[in-house]
Amino acid sequence: MNARHIPSDDRLLAYTAGTLSAPEAVVVATHLALRPESARVVRSLTEVAGEVLDGLEPIAVSDDALEAALARVETDGGEVAPPPLNDMPELPEPLRRYALGPWRWLGPGVRMRDVHAPRDGECRVILLKIDPGKSTPRHTHGGVELTCVLSGAYATDSERFEPGDLEEAGPETLHQPRVVSDEACLCVAALDGQIILPGVAGWLMKPFVRM
Repeated sequence: MNARHIPSDDRLLAYTAGTLSAPEAVVVATHLALRPESARVVRSLTEVAGEVLDGLEPIAVSDDALEAALARVETDGGEVAPPPLNDMPELPEPLRRYALGPWRWLGPGVRMRDVHAPRDGECRVILLKIDPGKSTPRHTHGGVELTCVLSGAYATDSERFEPGDLEEAGPETLHQPRVVSDEACLCVAALDGQIILPGVAGWLMKPFVRM
């Protein structure tokens, strides 16, 4: 496994600590479901964190903490919510729990649909599907773009990404992923803000590729 195609140490630590933004956590969880090697790293980090917590002095809680927690359960009715509408049973488990929006056209051979996972400000989760031989418009980002390949493969100018691979891109990244597999490439991505299309062609296409 190429070390460049897994989450950064800081992102894995934030995921383990529960401080990663919810949309990014969905993408990282999907990566972990596809890559046991990364999942083992997270388990090791969790064990280390547990040992640190075991060495801390316990913190007292109020006498009515348990009663308050049970009251919240009773307020919720104690009922299990029905499963969300998701018509893609082939997705990894971290994605199957969320409802999906309709497919939308972004350009020739490029479609996207919303994943109704928790948002964090402008950061949200989408599925992106690109047909063989097609590519996205060349673009950069208003914020973080965290992408995990689910099936197929795509390449940038310098790297290739296959199932389970994760790409971290930011405002400094200018790229144009193109599908290099014989099948369509399906990805899940956490997007913070809008993609930015440079040049005249980008200005003309902007109304059609807004995510």
